[in-house]
Amino acid sequence: MAEHNFDVVVIGSGAAGLTAALNLAERYKVGVLAKAGLSDGSTAWAQGGIAAVLEKGDTFESHIADTIIAGAGLNNRKSVEFVVENAPLAIEKLAALGVPFNAAGSGAWHLTREGGHSHRRIVHVDDATGHAVQIALEKAAVSHPNITLFPDRAAIDLITSRHGEHYSGDGHVWGVYAVDRTTGAIETFAGRATVLATGGASRAYMFSTSPRGATGDGIAMAWRAGCRVSNMEFMQFHPTCLYNLEVKNFLITEAMRGEGGQLRIPTTGKRFMPRFDKRAELAPRDIVARAIDHEIKRLGLDYVHLDISHKPPEFVVEHFPTIHAKLLGLGIDITKEPIPIVPAAHYTCGGVLIDLDGRTDLPGLYAAGEVTQSGLHGANRLASNSLLECFVFGDAAAEHIKTHFDAMPAPPLIRPWDESRVTDSDEEVIVQHNWREIRRFMWDYVGIVRTTKRLERAAHRVALLRQEVADYYGNFRVTPDLIELRNLVDVADLIVRSALRRKESRGLHYTLDYPDMLPEAVDTVLMP
Repeated sequence: MAEHNFDVVVIGSGAAGLTAALNLAERYKVGVLAKAGLSDGSTAWAQGGIAAVLEKGDTFESHIADTIIAGAGLNNRKSVEFVVENAPLAIEKLAALGVPFNAAGSGAWHLTREGGHSHRRIVHVDDATGHAVQIALEKAAVSHPNITLFPDRAAIDLITSRHGEHYSGDGHVWGVYAVDRTTGAIETFAGRATVLATGGASRAYMFSTSPRGATGDGIAMAWRAGCRVSNMEFMQFHPTCLYNLEVKNFLITEAMRGEGGQLRIPTTGKRFMPRFDKRAELAPRDIVARAIDHEIKRLGLDYVHLDISHKPPEFVVEHFPTIHAKLLGLGIDITKEPIPIVPAAHYTCGGVLIDLDGRTDLPGLYAAGEVTQSGLHGANRLASNSLLECFVFGDAAAEHIKTHFDAMPAPPLIRPWDESRVTDSDEEVIVQHNWREIRRFMWDYVGIVRTTKRLERAAHRVALLRQEVADYYGNFRVTPDLIELRNLVDVADLIVRSALRRKESRGLHYTLDYPDMLPEAVDTVLMP
């Protein structure tokens, strides 16, 4: 079994992971694992942009207030302040790396506005900001002599003190076991510190805007290793995902509504958002998603329309070139006709609990980005705060590691992965069937609008699947698909348990049995 030893191991090659790696590589040897290709995570899919106070008249306090309003008061104010106040510096660092943010002339960047924001404060690269950021970070990482990149490595489990030749029992994390997707071989990646940057879990749902790899791997691994997990009931559904039976996860950016896009009933052409909220299409995402869900169910529709064709064609093409080109290839000219859209699971607001240094409950384990519950998002993420969180906490984790590295113990001798009692599976269809079953019942029972009865049904199905997957996992050699299925079962369980604990409707968690919001905002924290 191959053994790789580094000063620090980073699991994930998106915005959070590469930000941490580039900071750490100034001083240390860093190994970065990507589950598939380096660019296959969620970062490259982010369209809208990055929020930061850069406009004259805008203030940190305004950005903080917008974030807490969107988060329905569940945010940790210290975390919000920390991220917002570090946002301008994060943008400067990205520009220095070569991210070509759109300019507005006179040396300033062009700022757009998105739902929930009281000012124009979104820097962007057309409508493909995440892609531009990913390219810049990757280019810097590939050329750095202290960074070694390992694509096609599916992480299985964190290496903790119980995996050492001499068990210490302190829960220290020393790296990760991973399978090489090209050879099937299990490898160890060991280091004094480990950074989890594995993204979210929205592929637990049937309709999702995320890439296939968003299966909650880091959340599940951290939970199994002994970390607390928090606020998993808050799954953000993006209101506007293209409705197309062939292209099932193409996102229509929030910025389209920010620039005047209107939601309409397909059969009548009438707008409906003003009936639900005075902010209409600029209301926070949870409100917009619930309104769309309501109209689809009320009228028996497959989708509603998002229409920006009333704007000048040159305006539409200039602001949304990627979307315009993509949809033109599907026979939809957005300068002349509306876009059929449905809500889809988009962003995981809960995750592994961390502090302002990116530290988890376990010594040696840090986390940054969507895998975490940092206190920034609360009960609902404000648009374009997600990439920002990756940069700020990726840097924070790296800074804490650098400051305390010399005091961190070196990894012990680590036991190799034991495959002596397992065989190759001849029934991969079981894995695929169970994957589909999870995504279907999560969509039906743990979706945008919930009830206790639906959640209990989901809990019953999770329990049955958990036993089935455990038996399968114990008898057959691990494969990337089996790893993801195991993690999806854990994540589905965490989401359902968290949702059942919250006896109110707040932010993204809306239940017909408890439609009111309680006076006190309290995090849901699950103990392993």
